[in-house]
Amino acid sequence: MPFIGVLPERKHLFAPEPHCDLPVSDAAAWRLNPAHRHIYDKLRLALDAGLTAAPCGVAPMDLGVAPEDEVFVKPITNLAGMGLSARSVRADAVPLEPGSYWSERLTGMHTSSDCLVQDGKPRWFAHTRGSDEKDASRPIYWEIGADLPEAEAWISDWVHRNLAGYTGLCNIELIGGRPIEAHLRGSNGFFDLYGPDFMPAWVSLVDGDDVSPPPPIPGGYVISVFGDADLSDKHLQAAESLGVKVQPDPSTPGRAAILRCREREAGFEVYRRLTGRALV
Repeated sequence: MPFIGVLPERKHLFAPEPHCDLPVSDAAAWRLNPAHRHIYDKLRLALDAGLTAAPCGVAPMDLGVAPEDEVFVKPITNLAGMGLSARSVRADAVPLEPGSYWSERLTGMHTSSDCLVQDGKPRWFAHTRGSDEKDASRPIYWEIGADLPEAEAWISDWVHRNLAGYTGLCNIELIGGRPIEAHLRGSNGFFDLYGPDFMPAWVSLVDGDDVSPPPPIPGGYVISVFGDADLSDKHLQAAESLGVKVQPDPSTPGRAAILRCREREAGFEVYRRLTGRALV
């Protein structure tokens, strides 16, 4: 059986193939996991974590939010790009938008954690930390393989409460240690930097074979090139010589390319050459 939802340009990463259907996209994960698809309800996720949140139509001020405070507005469930249509607005300007909700605006470190789960129990973590430098609230780069022990206690508790009986990979995104999204798949764009043992361990786990958790991931950096970029052959060849993989991105609005590398300095240098801008 194949992996379900793999983009053609990423297919080379997904081996060996599992014996069972294994979802890679959110749409496939929702379809194949009826007992656990509730985690895609982002309003439920926010309320479960104790955040002040409600469907659009319930005024934030009625729940004690000051009119001038900023809140996030998002679709309650969105499988076609989980962050699409999310934006920050004043509490007194929340739209009457069907199918959306508002939540108190979170601040702090943005993290993304993948967790291998066996029968509802966490077995292994891979953590990624977003940069403070942002483009429209999106981290410009991610540090793969970050040490985030404080996140593991929260995620482990959440997994025990929400994924009883689930075996597979899940992902939790946190801002300031509080959740914004959950997925029944992993951070596919980071798998290049997880090392050679990750994919076989994931496949063996879901196929029901004996498996030991993979070692800690080698890690590296994934850098988003937002705005204009010079993707001419001379720059692509220079990037390759520095050990940086450049993936043009025609699908994500406002993003020209994705850079993946082991060394931060090499990635930052390629970013500077492509954009004329320096990262800090």
